[in-house]
Amino acid sequence: MRSLLTFSAAAALLFLTGATPAVADEGDGADRTFTIEDPRITESSGLAASRIHPGVYWTHNDSEDGPYVYAVDSRTGKTVATITMKGVGEPRDVEAISLGPDGNLYVGDIGDNLDGSWDHVWIYRFPEPEKLADATVRATQFDVKYADGARNAEAMMVHPVTGRVYIASKREGGGGLYEGPEKLTAGGTNVFRPVGEVPWVTDGAFSPDGKELVLRSYFSARRYAFDKGRLGADHAVSVPLQGQAESVTYTADGSAMMFGSEGERSEVLRVDVEGGGKAASPNSGGGGTSSGDGDDGGPGKSTVTGGAVAVVVAVLAVFMAKRRRG
Repeated sequence: MRSLLTFSAAAALLFLTGATPAVADEGDGADRTFTIEDPRITESSGLAASRIHPGVYWTHNDSEDGPYVYAVDSRTGKTVATITMKGVGEPRDVEAISLGPDGNLYVGDIGDNLDGSWDHVWIYRFPEPEKLADATVRATQFDVKYADGARNAEAMMVHPVTGRVYIASKREGGGGLYEGPEKLTAGGTNVFRPVGEVPWVTDGAFSPDGKELVLRSYFSARRYAFDKGRLGADHAVSVPLQGQAESVTYTADGSAMMFGSEGERSEVLRVDVEGGGKAASPNSGGGGTSSGDGDDGGPGKSTVTGGAVAVVVAVLAVFMAKRRRG
């Protein structure tokens, strides 16, 4: 689903705050900040770090693209494999992708542009390819419903230890975290039940050890402790401001988070995780944004100011007013 705020609005916000992304560039290695070069990928809405192909990230377009998943090499930004899913219906609004501990890629066709007009959504699953080449694979399709009625959602996360699937819904004022059944079942309905409240969310990802869950929105992100299927203490994460902030994933080693955006030649920006296994890059100390409590801010990092927040609120208010009139 396209961002509520246009790229120009985000650019204006950057101008007002003087904020710059707190991103780290890992030189010539993998898992660095990169640009998606494939002209077919204009609405990258989800990211998942490969576990068997170092430095490769799986992504997909939003709606109206078809049953395609792309493998992008972070060293070059080039697509190294295009996977076509067969055995599934026509995708409606693909919003998320995640890797499970079973070695399968899970693709979340969970968006609902009309905020709950569809009584069910879908998850597709297929094994992560061992070889990176264009291929057609047979995917399993799972029907999904929510216990408390239809929802719009853009975030789907597979727990890296238990394999359980979670979805974070998206609505005005916040959303809910939904837990799927212990195992998804094909040929029947998989009911997802609410287990927590979350803010407005455009994507999410578990840390590789499954002990933390990061949820991002257009201008902020939060990391939650995660234990026995429930959210714990949370704190703000410094995030880069992006024109259409849509995706997030951890690197395979958990040393950093990768934040993605929609748009042609969109950037995927690396942000080091404090205590994540690697020393921060010398280039990562120049400015960043924080959603307010400063846990990850540190000296010299810029934050979103009150004036900028007022701009965001004003733009959102205009958008919502227009939507209500429509």
